[in-house]
Amino acid sequence: MDTQKKGKAGPREWWGLVVLLLPTMMLTADLGVLWLATPYITADLRPSSAELLWITDIYGFMTSGFLVVMGTLGDRGGRRRLLLMGAAAYLLLELAMLASAVAAGPALLIGARALLGIAGAAILPSTLSLISAMFTDPSQRTRAISLWATALALGVGLGPVFGGLLLGGLWWGWVFMMGAPVMVLVLMAGPRLLPEHRDPSAGRLDLVSVVLFLLGVLPVVYAVKRVAENGWQAPAIAAGVAGLAFAYLFTRRQRRLTSPLLDLRLFADRSFAAALTVLFVGMMALNSVEYLVPQFLQLVGGLSPLAGGLWLLPSAATFLLGSQLTPVMARRFQPAYVIAGGTLISLIGYVMAVQATTPLAAAVAVTAIMLGVGPISVLGTDLAVSAAPPERAGSAAAAGQTAYDLGLAMGIAIPGSIAVAVYRDRMTASTPAGTPSEAAHAAQDTLGAAIAAAEHLPGSVAAQLSQAAKDAFISGFQAAATVSAALGVIVIVVAVTALRRRQAAATQAQPQRARVAP
Repeated sequence: MDTQKKGKAGPREWWGLVVLLLPTMMLTADLGVLWLATPYITADLRPSSAELLWITDIYGFMTSGFLVVMGTLGDRGGRRRLLLMGAAAYLLLELAMLASAVAAGPALLIGARALLGIAGAAILPSTLSLISAMFTDPSQRTRAISLWATALALGVGLGPVFGGLLLGGLWWGWVFMMGAPVMVLVLMAGPRLLPEHRDPSAGRLDLVSVVLFLLGVLPVVYAVKRVAENGWQAPAIAAGVAGLAFAYLFTRRQRRLTSPLLDLRLFADRSFAAALTVLFVGMMALNSVEYLVPQFLQLVGGLSPLAGGLWLLPSAATFLLGSQLTPVMARRFQPAYVIAGGTLISLIGYVMAVQATTPLAAAVAVTAIMLGVGPISVLGTDLAVSAAPPERAGSAAAAGQTAYDLGLAMGIAIPGSIAVAVYRDRMTASTPAGTPSEAAHAAQDTLGAAIAAAEHLPGSVAAQLSQAAKDAFISGFQAAATVSAALGVIVIVVAVTALRRRQAAATQAQPQRARVAP
């Protein structure tokens, strides 16, 4: 039953908004904390380079795969109910990740983060859906959604700071429990402050499409990581071929369904395809560098977790600034040119990252990158919606959000694998003579393992191994930044050639975007 109230929102709705903003902020903060904790995860759990990438990016892959299904599930079964179920699952899975840290098992941590991605896909769409249900007055809804977007940006900035405080004084495994108090608050206050809301016209669930989507993406990503780690071997080739086969089956199924997970008919519109390209490629470019910078600051620069978090605070501030300026700029200029201009600023940051050899240079580069990525984040999905017929606006918004989240995950998987391959190649060639074979093998996998191995070696060999590993990491970082720069050029070209006559559809799209995450 639809319990949406009409008219102005009162104090209960605004307190309910606070309950919705806290998990929204915490979900993005958790990601920043994980990146900051990567050196500790490497030292204690000793994951391989491929496992380390899976720990970081599996969340995004699972979220992108389940966004549409969770939106439909919330519409059918109740958005508040789905939010509370997601919060409970998130809390339990944080306990599971804590257990995996105690048990020193990267496989368990990867599995827990995969399930955490499904829980995240339930929480974020539910928060925005409930905001749309609670705030029916246009001006209040705009303000509420603006606060929601601000909470996302604050999470990006505060996550490293909170993580630095925790990592500076406590065992690193406790960072996995950072969201627990917020989820407990949601479970306690949500039933009292949040209305239940359903949409009787919601489409049907299609879990088969979700499975085919993930089977099409994950084996290909696995193949890329295996190639980066071990070269072209039979398992990697077989996984890549299997992934492409499942991707073909996915597209065939989408063409047959009346309510597909991804409406492929939308891609017949050149502007729609261009908008999704901008979202996917732009987010992929961003995350390939953003993921590596915390490791650069701590492992190469020797900064403490708190200092590393504070060094990343300006980048979050510029992201918030860029996001807030984007609507103002879009009222004066074509959205395509706003995106192109922002990406040009990011491109300058990527070029700076290509040349970065010090932590300060890397931090300044990511600050410029985050300033320029705001327009893509704010306008990308709305441009996709504006290119779709009104009756398919919901499908267009869902496709746009899937492209956004999939791009973030691919940014870690693909350029991250390139960085791993470059690191491994440099270390194979520069491991100092006299390094024991076991230490050399560990050092050629990850920078964290190299530094840990160096601690058990004689002084001169230890110093040479540590410096060689840092130099190799910088080379890998620069390679990933080079890929990001090339991707940034693609975004600019696509925006100015295929989207220059397209206006954003923010006002029309907001009710539809309530089904998907930012």
